[in-house]
Amino acid sequence: MTRQCARPGCRAVATATLAYDYQQRITWLDPLVDEAHPMSYDLCHDHAQAMTVPRGWRLEDRRARRGAMPRSVPPFEDAYAY
Repeated sequence: MTRQCARPGCRAVATATLAYDYQQRITWLDPLVDEAHPMSYDLCHDHAQAMTVPRGWRLEDRRARRGAMPRSVPPFEDAYAY
């Protein structure tokens, strides 16, 4: 089953998952995860590409390089393990 982009009014198919950590002030984009999570958002390609974060936050796009380099933040699945 495909999931739809979480942006209001967008009917495109989701291709990425947006997650965040307020304490660390980081947002990351991962390839679409298998199951939706209540603390993440599924985005289509266009909305994921246009993603910006507030001043003082960091955006890490891990879609293309997943597994290619060591990560400075935990993978999505580990982000809510605390």
